[in-house]
Amino acid sequence: QVRLVESGGGLVQPGGPLRLPCAASGSVSSINTMSWYRQAPGKERELVASDSSLGSTNVADSVKGRFTISRDNAKTTLYLQISSLKPEDTAVYYCELSMGQYNYWGQGTQVTVSS
Repeated sequence: QVRLVESGGGLVQPGGPLRLPCAASGSVSSINTMSWYRQAPGKERELVASDSSLGSTNVADSVKGRFTISRDNAKTTLYLQISSLKPEDTAVYYCELSMGQYNYWGQGTQVTVSS
């Protein structure tokens, strides 16, 4: 079984930075893709950024330049670095791990951007 635990969310002022970690544990294959999604109130969940264990990363055009995805050297912790937070970044941020036909989700972490 695989477990994903996100953290780092909270109330943040506009313009501030934030880093969200997602720790993966359990039977994690060395070949996988980890991604960050977010879901704002009343909106569908959207893909923000993804990172493949084979070395490629993708960031959604809507957040490119402000969001950076990365992993630690052990490849078990995924990070989402956000700079210049905007009120429209308010959402629950979810971590997702994809291994072949299997997908796993974390419980999400709430990010609220407000002054």
